[in-house]
Amino acid sequence: MDVEILARLQFAFTIAFHYIYPPLSIGLGLLMVIFESIYIKTKNKDFHILAKFWTKIFALTFGIGVVTGIVMEFEFGTNWAVYSRFVGDVFGSALAAEGIFAFALESGFLGILLFGWNRVKPWVHLVATTGVFLGSMFSAIWIVVANSWQQTPAGFHIVGEGINTRAEITDFWAMVFNPSSMERIMHVWLGAFLSGAFLVLSVHAYYLLKGKYIEISKKAFKIALIVALVFSLGQLFTGHKSAEGVAVNQPAKLAALEGHYEANAPADMYLFGWVDNKNQEVTGVKIPGGLSFLIDYDFKAPVKGLNAFPPDERPSQVNAIFQFYHIMIIIGMTLIGLTLFAGFLWYRKKLFDKRWLLWVFIFSALLPQIANQFGWYAAEMGRQPWVVYGLLKTSEAFSQVVSANQIIFSLTLFIIIYTLLFILFIYLLNKKIVTGIYKESDEKNRPLTKEITDVVTKL
Repeated sequence: MDVEILARLQFAFTIAFHYIYPPLSIGLGLLMVIFESIYIKTKNKDFHILAKFWTKIFALTFGIGVVTGIVMEFEFGTNWAVYSRFVGDVFGSALAAEGIFAFALESGFLGILLFGWNRVKPWVHLVATTGVFLGSMFSAIWIVVANSWQQTPAGFHIVGEGINTRAEITDFWAMVFNPSSMERIMHVWLGAFLSGAFLVLSVHAYYLLKGKYIEISKKAFKIALIVALVFSLGQLFTGHKSAEGVAVNQPAKLAALEGHYEANAPADMYLFGWVDNKNQEVTGVKIPGGLSFLIDYDFKAPVKGLNAFPPDERPSQVNAIFQFYHIMIIIGMTLIGLTLFAGFLWYRKKLFDKRWLLWVFIFSALLPQIANQFGWYAAEMGRQPWVVYGLLKTSEAFSQVVSANQIIFSLTLFIIIYTLLFILFIYLLNKKIVTGIYKESDEKNRPLTKEITDVVTKL
């Protein structure tokens, strides 16, 4: 393999592994805020116990997410020096804003969140939990803004020549509110909420099947189901808005997502299929003119196809992009169907009567993760051959002095280390789940002893 492919593989591997954890942190943060808010409102200690339990799992995902995210910043400098020079002014501003608005908020409240139980008043702890949750959401904003700028650059001008060419910000807010940032931020947030909600659904479905923590798990399951239902339906809207933006700003990517080749003709929408890029054919189940209708509300409206672009300015891995995109959509519709069905059973007061459904929810925790990953794959591969759309090609952006052997060596080390980290994560997560929501000594089972301890502590 050449250096470009290896550098792309290395970055893809590290960012894909890292992206397992931030969505979980954001999604669990939302559920923790909800649990604590209900506890303060109702004084029902079950929700206090739930908040404490899920804070432990949040801390695990947050810690590994921070550690694995640092590596990517070094890769920018080692493997993508030309790219780093070109986008340095833009990314520097976005990442500085992340440090000011996100990291400061998270770090300021994280200690209270983790160690403030029974040391501060409940409302103070809720403020800390909310601060950490908002910090994680703000962090996502600036990362998505930086990435969206690569997709739809705005608020800049080009300075320098040759190898010293770089983009320089002329309007910070135009850079922030570039044509794709808002839709993509909402799409990422909702995907994160779904990741957290389905993990909660999965764990409490496991407890219900095991006959453990029945009543408290039913409460957690119902709240997580509401969150999952609302935001799975919301993804329909954000996904559609994002696709409309792609149609305007990145028509070559849209053509690749649906395997549309004709330069200027009505475009079909495929439910699933297989793309033969060599012969420019797609085999599958389609809605004739469906893509045209989604874009222009006209089944016969022409849509730019891949043949409208020069071969060196359009994506080459069309089938992979097509598959990632459609799997993401299939999963999204599956989550909607699953939550609507569960909601119907809840309405009929039969939600926890179907053991097979609880088994489905146990494994459903994987679905938002797969959809998040494949959505990013489709977005990033669909931008190719540009690393900054219309300005800098990927083939011109990598470091010229880094050899293929060096990248292979570092990639091998990353695979080993990240595999160990993932095994550690699964081990610790399983340990916390098996240990359970509370022990015999917890306040739920020995409230009088807990009250006496509190009084002695205050004295």
